[in-house]
This record gives sequence, C-alpha cells and structure tokens, in this order.
Amino acid sequence: MNIANHLIRAGAARGARPAVARGGKVLLTYSALADRAARIAGALRRELGLAAGDRVALAMKNCPEFLEVLYGCWHAGLVAVPINAKLHKSEFTYILENSGSKVCFATSDIVETLSSIQADALERVIEVGGDEYEHILRVGPIPCVNRAPHDPAWLFYTSGTTGRPKGAVLSHRNLLAAIFCYFADMDQGAPWNATLHAAPMSHGSGLYGLAHVTQASCHVLPESGSFQPAEIYELIGQWPGLVFFAAPTMVKRLLDFREDVDTANLKQIQYGGGPMYVADSRAALDRFGPKLAQLYGQGESPMTITALSADVHADSDHPRWLERLGSVGTAQSIVEVRVADADDNFLPVGEAGEILVRGDSVMNGYWDNPEATADTLRGGWLHTGDVGSFDSDGFLTLMDRSKDMIISGGTNIYPREVEEVLLRHPEIAEVSVIGRSHPEWGEVVVAYVVATKEAVASASLDAYCVENIARFKRPKEYRFVEALPKNNYGKVLKTELRELDAALVKNAANEG
Repeated sequence: MNIANHLIRAGAARGARPAVARGGKVLLTYSALADRAARIAGALRRELGLAAGDRVALAMKNCPEFLEVLYGCWHAGLVAVPINAKLHKSEFTYILENSGSKVCFATSDIVETLSSIQADALERVIEVGGDEYEHILRVGPIPCVNRAPHDPAWLFYTSGTTGRPKGAVLSHRNLLAAIFCYFADMDQGAPWNATLHAAPMSHGSGLYGLAHVTQASCHVLPESGSFQPAEIYELIGQWPGLVFFAAPTMVKRLLDFREDVDTANLKQIQYGGGPMYVADSRAALDRFGPKLAQLYGQGESPMTITALSADVHADSDHPRWLERLGSVGTAQSIVEVRVADADDNFLPVGEAGEILVRGDSVMNGYWDNPEATADTLRGGWLHTGDVGSFDSDGFLTLMDRSKDMIISGGTNIYPREVEEVLLRHPEIAEVSVIGRSHPEWGEVVVAYVVATKEAVASASLDAYCVENIARFKRPKEYRFVEALPKNNYGKVLKTELRELDAALVKNAANEG
C-alpha cells in the first residue's frame, strides 16, 4: 500500500492533464510529474544509497518541485519529513537531528541556513532547481517500492508552541484514510479541477493535495510565493473549480479586501487550524456563497477529526444554525470521537471534557518518543489535549486547549466563549483571552485586544460583556496591543501572551 501509486496511476491514465502550475501557467502534466518522481526515487536509492524507511527532509517553501520530491520519497520507499520553511535555524536543526534525516531537499532561500547545521545523520543538502537536482532528474526511474500499510510515510512535526515539536509518525494507511475523509466529509462534489496552495504545503495544504493527486487535479501555486489577497482573487478568476485550504486568519484577510471581484470560479474554501469565529463565518458566506467547509484535526490525526460541511454552513433555516457555525462539526467518516473526563470516562451530551479520537487516521506514535506515545495514545485513544462538548445532534464545540482553560473561583471559563462575544463589538479587530494568576480567585480573565481605532474605552467593552455573558466570565482587564503573537500557521500563541502578561504584572509590582 504505497501512497505513491496514486501518482503512478494518474500519470498513466490521465497523463495529459495539467498537474502543477504557477499562477496561470501550467508547468507539468501528470505524466511528467510521475516520471520526475520516479527519477528522484531512482537517484535516492541508486546514487545516494538510501534504504527503505530512511528519512528525507523537505525544507522547502511552496514551490513546483514540492510534490515531485514528496512522491519521489514515497516511490523509493522512504519517509518524508516536510518542514515549514519559516522555522528558525535552531528548529531546523532539531527536526533534522531528531528525525535522523539523511538527505534534505531545500529551496534556495533555505540552503544557506542549512549549510552550517550539524546533524549526525545528515549527509546531503540538495537545492531544488540547482545543478545536482537537475542531475537527479536525469537518473533512470525505478519501480515503486512496496510498503506495508503501517509503514511510516510522513513525519509530521507539531508546531511546538509549548516546547520541542514532536514527530507524529503517519503511515501510508493514515494518509489513505485522510484522503478518503477529504472526499467523504469535506469536498464531496465532482469535478475536482484545481487546488490552490496558499498555505504551507509542508502541512495542511500539502496533506489535502494528496487527495487531489488521486483525482489528477492541477496544483496551483501563487507566483508571489505568499498569501496576497489580490493575487488569490486573481487566481480564482483564472482557475474554474478552484478549492484551497486556509487558516481562519487567511479567510479574514480575504474578507478585508474590499474590492468587488468575481468569485464564480471558486468551488470551496476549506478552513482549519482553529474554528472560525461565527461573525467571520457569516461574513464569508455573504461574500462567497455556500462555499465554506471546516475541518478540525491535528498532526496526530491529520485533517481528520471532525468536519462542518458546506451544506451545514449554508443551512441558515436550521433553528440551531448559529450554534452549528460555532462548532467544528461532526465526526469524520473513519474516526470515532468522544469527550472524556480526567479519568478517561466518557461524558454525556453537553458536558465538557478532553476530546479523544480513534480510527485509521490516528498516527502510529511519536518518532523516537515512547513515553509521549504511551501517554497520548493510552487506552487506544488519541488524547488531543483539546476541550470540547457534544450537542444532542453530534456537533462538537471546541472550547479551548486544556492548558488554555481558565479556572476562576473554582469555575471553568473557556476563553473562546469570551472571545466570541468581544469580536462582535464593532471596535475590536482581534482578541485573545488568557488567565492570569490571582491569589484569591486562582485565575482572573484578561483580554488582549487589537482595536479598529485608536481610542477604545475598557468600560465600553466591559459593559458589552456584561450584556452578553455571565458577569464572572468578563475580563478583569483589557490590554490593547498592535498585534497578537502568532506562529507560522496563524495560530495565536497564548503561551507568549501569558509570558508577556506575567512580565507586565511583575514590572508593575516592582514599580509600585
């Protein structure tokens, strides 16, 4: 069960179809893409001497070569280690060392950073598009190497917002399950013409790209190599049936682009990495029509925990429509999802607890980390570390990471609930809510706010909260900032906010 066979099949049966494009220009057909992947596989095995199961890193920004290297690794029976191109040198070093990658393919902007990295197993850094890479493409192709369903295919390194990233070992079976869920739960209607890689291919966008290889869709990359709303709208106009994966912050940037543009070609925006605030979901539905689908997943069960389909997004006549928009949908087709207490006892409808998952998409474990594996997969369930609750219809509301929950006076307060309210205030652009240690209450609620104008009165925000949520949930302080700290995927780093807040409190105490 080698996932590379999907590209081989597409190259043979649909070889003339466009496979990779930059902007509006087609660069490769599927027959060419499959041939190049097989040649890369030949070079990795015959010339570089790699054996089945060896790791190959991809330190690459989104580029036309990404897919051929990824599938070339699998064709050769190797394990791909995609790394986000925006990481720091120390993070590259850690992942290369931890994974034991022997070869690293890199785009030109990263090669210099990698040249001074010392990783015991690393033997070669190859610049995509460089002379050695061009030589590799002239090597003779090899037959696809057979792999067992449970064999590792992709080491997915977590974002590491609370410490060192861990490598989730995704097998060929895991990736196949994710592909099936894409068509069953996210993008259910043919035809599949083109997918735009506006988010990093090293993570969600690349994972969803696997489904599009099975359907021989064209993979489109923005010429800018970045997310520019004007360019995204231009590409929508050029590619009929276009879909793309985006973080909620990306969707918000598209909504903030005020020019009137035609989005008739847009088939679907698939958002994830965190639930979209209800106000933004409604604005996106108004702007794009019934073309939104949401996924909830994590690297340990990639893109495959729950889904909120396009038809549910569009069903504004349902009496609980707004509640559903605020949820992350229902369990995807190949997983079971439960909510449990601290002792792993399943909880009834309406009660909040840790979200547990099991099914064919759940990772084998963490690379070279048996302790973390045993803890995270105890009892046969993936313990996500996220807190949520189910309603009577099976819709899961994601409240927060368990570490982000605030306990004030013995009562649980979920930051997202407070954030949802504050974001409805017309003078707030972004907000993140954290807990601050307090000698009497344990914790108190603090809101970090990005305002839409210079002067916003804390009293007006406080009054707004009192009108919309229980008094004990309202922030005890509002701190106004120019921007919220975020990682490379657009997620707000609450760990950094808590550190900033603790430093501010300490400084204030010292000055007092």
